[in-house]
Amino acid sequence: MEISYILVINPGSTSTKIAVYRGNNSVFLKTIRHEASELAKFQEITDQFEFRKELILKEVLENHIPLDEIRIVIGRGGLIKPIVSGVYEVNEEMINDLRKGTLGKHASNLGGLIAADLCKELSGAKPYIADPVVVDELNDVARITGHPEIRRISIFHALNQKATARTYAQSCGMSYDDLNLIIAHLGGGISVGAHKKGRVIDVNNALDGDGPFSPERSGSLPVGALVDYCYNNKVTHDQIKSMINGKGGLTAYTGSNDAHKLEINARRGDKKAKLLQKAMGYQISKEIGAMAAVLAGEVHAIILTGGIAHNPDLTGYIKEHIAYIAPVFIYPGEDEMRALAMNGLLLLKDSVQAKKYNRDNFVEGFSLDNL
Repeated sequence: MEISYILVINPGSTSTKIAVYRGNNSVFLKTIRHEASELAKFQEITDQFEFRKELILKEVLENHIPLDEIRIVIGRGGLIKPIVSGVYEVNEEMINDLRKGTLGKHASNLGGLIAADLCKELSGAKPYIADPVVVDELNDVARITGHPEIRRISIFHALNQKATARTYAQSCGMSYDDLNLIIAHLGGGISVGAHKKGRVIDVNNALDGDGPFSPERSGSLPVGALVDYCYNNKVTHDQIKSMINGKGGLTAYTGSNDAHKLEINARRGDKKAKLLQKAMGYQISKEIGAMAAVLAGEVHAIILTGGIAHNPDLTGYIKEHIAYIAPVFIYPGEDEMRALAMNGLLLLKDSVQAKKYNRDNFVEGFSLDNL
């Protein structure tokens, strides 16, 4: 097999990660971090398209990656229609859904868009996404909210949670499909999933108002107080969405989405930073406890992953509250880049076939009307 290059693109809410792989080997890896103030000049997330694309292209060229040998450009999947887990070639229907934000607007929408646009300039390269944030494996009972007009949906860090689960399973000499795990991804957004034998049967919507607050998301807010806030302050739809996702969480409390800065300030004795860090860990612990109930207490392991899992003070606080449930393992950082690259390599080897983004693979979900 010809050893070709795989370009990996992972736009997150606070960073743009770029990697180039040749076979199993990482040739280049770069994380470009974005302060909230840097991105504030863009009104819509899709407005960041050219800005982030040019940063990616600049890094690839400066690191002398042969463009004519890139065969796959694989991006982090975005908020498209709910789909089954797998690798998907970016087609026109997906591009349209990424642009309009079918399930919402998030930086991950840019992954497929940039991949598709770059492939127009790269001879012989094809664009893909893998295990996007809308992978939907929820049990029907998890979709019911308490009002028929509002349904819970699956939006979470599927790629990293799945990759970390498989890494842990391999370390135990077991199959992911045989384990019950609780995995908490701690990053710009925070998602806590209940993995039951290879399926994420329940998970908080990490994007727009569910679960723990994060560096820039409000998480679950008291509903009555939120309704009163909206009416008393006469805020627009976009303003309240921004308050929940983008300007919530640590950004709302401190003016910064920098969790590392919060960690440093807390360690230096800043009382506000200490309390906010403790509150974030407290809410994460509560969500993990809820997922233990989802799994009826049959939990083989709890895994903390994501960039904020590098913070030993936060993870230590969480462990104090949840270690009684199951052994706790910490996989700091994200395995998303390698996970995307390995999906690309499987495509090159014809070990997997890319799925079509069409009705055959959309998850329609459960409706009480069908009973």
